[in-house]
Amino acid sequence: MIHSLMVSKSIQFFLLLCSLAFLSEVAFADPPYEICSTSSNYENGSSFQNNLNNLLFSLPSNASISKSYNTSFGVASDKVYGLYMCLDYVSNETCKNCIATAIEDIVKLCPQAEEAVVWEEVCQLRYSNKNFMGRLNVTGNIGKDNQQNISEPEKFQYAVNKILSNITDMASFNVSANVYATGEVPFEDKIIYALVQCSRDLSANDCNSCLQSAIKDIPGCCYGSIGARVLSRSCYLRYEFYPFYLGASETTGSSSGSYQRSKHFNSSKIWMITGIIVVVGLVTILSICCLCFFRNKRNKQRRNGKICEDLPYIDLGSLCVATQKFSDLNKLGQGGFGPVYKGILSDGQEVAIKRLSTCSEQGSDEFINEVMLIMKLQHKNLVKLLGFCVDGEEKLLVYEFLPNGSLDVVLFEQRARLDWTKRLDIISGIARGILYLHEDSRLKIIHRDLKASNVLLDYDMNPKISDFGMARIFAGSEGEANTSTIVGTYGYMAPEYAMEGLYSIKSDVFCFGVLLLEIITGKRNAGFYHSKNTPSLLSYAWHLWNEGKGLELKDPLLFDSCPEDQFLRYMNIGLLCVQEDAYDRPTMSSVVLMLKNESAALGQPERPPFSVGRFMVNDLNDQDYQECSVNFLTVSDILPQ
Repeated sequence: MIHSLMVSKSIQFFLLLCSLAFLSEVAFADPPYEICSTSSNYENGSSFQNNLNNLLFSLPSNASISKSYNTSFGVASDKVYGLYMCLDYVSNETCKNCIATAIEDIVKLCPQAEEAVVWEEVCQLRYSNKNFMGRLNVTGNIGKDNQQNISEPEKFQYAVNKILSNITDMASFNVSANVYATGEVPFEDKIIYALVQCSRDLSANDCNSCLQSAIKDIPGCCYGSIGARVLSRSCYLRYEFYPFYLGASETTGSSSGSYQRSKHFNSSKIWMITGIIVVVGLVTILSICCLCFFRNKRNKQRRNGKICEDLPYIDLGSLCVATQKFSDLNKLGQGGFGPVYKGILSDGQEVAIKRLSTCSEQGSDEFINEVMLIMKLQHKNLVKLLGFCVDGEEKLLVYEFLPNGSLDVVLFEQRARLDWTKRLDIISGIARGILYLHEDSRLKIIHRDLKASNVLLDYDMNPKISDFGMARIFAGSEGEANTSTIVGTYGYMAPEYAMEGLYSIKSDVFCFGVLLLEIITGKRNAGFYHSKNTPSLLSYAWHLWNEGKGLELKDPLLFDSCPEDQFLRYMNIGLLCVQEDAYDRPTMSSVVLMLKNESAALGQPERPPFSVGRFMVNDLNDQDYQECSVNFLTVSDILPQ
């Protein structure tokens, strides 16, 4: 089916080429355009290259939700700064695809360059070993024009300069314009369509300076041409005789922006070109058929475990043997993203294998990319990903096996196994794991779904955080983000996230506070009800705290092992974490310090939200509470906002 579709598309493409042979104009090359530094290069395998790879790897997921983004990776001389900008009129999906293409092109066109810029049809990508954020750079601007000349160039250029100046002022100094503006102006029997945009790291004055400099470049590159674009490191301008920013580039791709030279051909030349195109078309169809054959062969090799040396690929056959063909006898549980099975690999290693649901919309390439991302996270309090498998519709993840299952089962059904000392160790381990995600890993990650069922326990009851299916990556300078899709678990969601879709590191702090209170009390927050005035564990804990009766919440099983002052201190820390205003909550670094240093002063907690998540909650893991399952790390949608 796929082969037939590709051949059919190839034939359509071939017929289009034949039609183009009879046109009187010849289209010349479109983007990418590039500037590559030649003064300094990085070495293969260097820390700089590793930081650059990490930076480039993080960009497409960001581009799916933000059309402008800047970030950095690494420290000192190996630090890499990166920025991308998509034209504001394109969709997020188009932006994501354009940035993915730009990443491929910048590596190919500027190999080992420590500074590079690449412009695609609707986006640009830039990185450097020097910090260029917020710094205007108008050197090396590139001008490209549609070289069909206008009959009255002076009059035409006057109209162009006028509309460009007007929209430059709008983009630069109108805050609501968001450094982007378009405009139209009549010229004879046509309309000139113009667009300007700056990168969002520039000040208003620098944006204006950048665009004014680009306008001044037009006479030298594009005077009298019916269309042009000027590409700067910090801004972009373009004008045409057709509405390219009203969707044309979205639907027709780069062909909508083709820059052409008018040529006249006699009939013999047309037939000669037609003959050449026929031959080229046949060769193209044959080449595509060969490509299909070799692609299938390569995919088969991938299924045999030959994807990449640094990715532990495990073939499907081995996993079938390890789980006795995914027998129900080996089933550990059912999570929101698929069943989990216990398996024994050929070397005798026990593993947990999550079989992702086949209804997942995630493609194989995207799935592999996210596996690569998760494998970069290494911490003793995070579940370790050991390998993966992609085979047709099958996507499987292989983890270390944790025999004591999830914390919710032990805490709420077998809590006699957890004395006070062990509970403190679990709280401390979870806090260190979240701190690693927020501040100590190479990426700033917001988990967004921290809860008892997503904490697993090893042989010694040490905690390991799992399930990154809802996680988001943040740029180093970002504080919070917004989403219209609320996903999470009732009882753990911070109020600003449940009600407004706002999430930040303080959202994870809230989840941690809920979890801490559950661990020291042995009570679930979800489903807890004491009275109309105290409808949740959080509100009841705060009520008792203010009345000086906090010890009433102590788990009865802890009376012999739990010092009263320690219980009240941990209760205080938990209440500080679940305050209604995110600003009032401590960071995880402060929490870890409070847990470690018993002499550290604690503040008086403000009121927690009395009801959280009753309205906009899409709980993907309801089954965690009915079927005490082992819920393992999943890789689903790890993107920044």
